[in-house]
Amino acid sequence: MTQFTFDAPGSNVAPFDAPTIIRTKRDGGVLSDAAIDWVIDAYTRGAVADEQMSALLMAIFLRGMTGPEIARWTAAMVNSGERLDFTDLRRDGRPLALVDKHSTGGVGDKITIPLVPVVMACGGAVPQAAGRGLGHTGGTLDKLESIPGFSAELPKERIRQQLCELGAAIFAAGELAPADRKIYALRDITATTESLPLIASSVMSKKIAEGARALVLDTKVGSGAFLKTEAESRELARTMVDLGSAHGLSTRALLTDMATPLGRAVGNAVEVEESLEVLAGGGPRDVVELTLALAREMLDAAGLDGVDPADTLRDGTAMDRFRALVAAQGGDLNRPLPVGRCSETLTASSTGVVRRLDALAVGLAVWRLGAGRSAPGEQVQFGAGLRIHRREGEPVTAGEPLLTLYTDTPERFAAAVAELDGAVDIGDTAPPPRPLIIDRIV
Repeated sequence: MTQFTFDAPGSNVAPFDAPTIIRTKRDGGVLSDAAIDWVIDAYTRGAVADEQMSALLMAIFLRGMTGPEIARWTAAMVNSGERLDFTDLRRDGRPLALVDKHSTGGVGDKITIPLVPVVMACGGAVPQAAGRGLGHTGGTLDKLESIPGFSAELPKERIRQQLCELGAAIFAAGELAPADRKIYALRDITATTESLPLIASSVMSKKIAEGARALVLDTKVGSGAFLKTEAESRELARTMVDLGSAHGLSTRALLTDMATPLGRAVGNAVEVEESLEVLAGGGPRDVVELTLALAREMLDAAGLDGVDPADTLRDGTAMDRFRALVAAQGGDLNRPLPVGRCSETLTASSTGVVRRLDALAVGLAVWRLGAGRSAPGEQVQFGAGLRIHRREGEPVTAGEPLLTLYTDTPERFAAAVAELDGAVDIGDTAPPPRPLIIDRIV
């Protein structure tokens, strides 16, 4: 009987191939550790094509992953690049209190922008590897890069310097989990964003590699989140907390509401403007509430106590830290933020109370306006976005403005307005209140 030996010593035959791995997951099978290691490494090196990884991502989206598969996928992405280590850094002779935060993605979720300087002002050090927009949700880097001159492309020595001297650096992941960077871009354009395994592994691979000692997760629940139900979001939070703990990263999570947009601004530069209002001691109540809740969690996780983060908004120290951070990364807050050159305002068709403003519809409308991407590497419009004049629970009179849309390309208005069809419900009574913070998972 003829016997065949594959991948013998010295053989050039690969131990796996992409079609077989895709077929295994397509048919509901479980990928072995070795198969996961191979496909992540091969895709990072370019030996697996985008088309093949796209097919595998869709198979994962449809078939899911087991807990061990998610853990191995995450570890393989961490191992695809370098892992930062800041344990040697000191400030005033003491180790830095290294802590970070990550949101699973929301509409109007500009929380990182005021949160990081608040934590800086309280003595924390935040090494934040931030991302760009994904699907209908905005990315922190897209928002910050709307500030004239701001750059997130920081070399490692600059990151280390800023952590010591300022207390934070917000940077593109670069060589951290490069497999995730490539997969993240594919998910954005292949309708595979709303997958628990892919969300969990994407978030945690970057956060494990970035060098923080503690992590607080803002896990969104509702129409504007990637996972719509509380049960799904709770499972996601639990998965990410467990992944962090398994890699020595102290991790906790808050479940927060994303049925309606956060604040009154959705887009890129418009969200920076609203964040500046928060840092100046004002801003929408929900943005302030979530900023402070996450700040308290971060300070507790980092072992910092005795400081009320709300004081940093009142006394201006958080604003001072933000200005210093932006200046260190080349940004100029004295120059005007971009605004779409064309605008269109939608008005109320009846008198009453806004009972619902759907987060997903708003997010998709802003994406249609040009604030997000439909192809890898596409440049976003920094001035594209939307302002909310009446939020849930607020009264409105027929003919009054509800939403104002901004873009540099007016031919986008029709598609954006179509996404908003049915997004606003006006009734006679206010909707029942929903808690912004639903639960805490440790």
